Amino acid sequence: MITTILAVLTALEFIFIFYLETLKPDSEKTAKVFGMKREDLKQPVMRVSMQNQGVYNLGIAILILITTALLPEGRLFLGLIMGYIVFVACYGALTVDKSIILKQGGLAMLTLVSLVVGK
Repeated sequence: MITTILAVLTALEFIFIFYLETLKPDSEKTAKVFGMKREDLKQPVMRVSMQNQGVYNLGIAILILITTALLPEGRLFLGLIMGYIVFVACYGALTVDKSIILKQGGLAMLTLVSLVVGK
């Protein structure tokens, strides 16, 4: 049950990121969340890049929700998705901002722990 809750929360986080990046790519909230200047986000190439990333994040959220619906059979696949999220968060922490590891990867890490402990 805890794994399911954590996985759904992770999916909701990625849906929120989709919302910011795809539907509100140059909003004040998006600028604040991603630590960027709103003027930069208004550049056409940045808008398109943000929107593209948002679609990827929505895809991850959908995969999490589908896999969570298949639990317990989907445990391995859910673990792989969460591992991928943690990997990308580590990369972001190394290349952009250290706080990304917890902001983007925190719930995924907790979900992974829950998958391992709850086995």
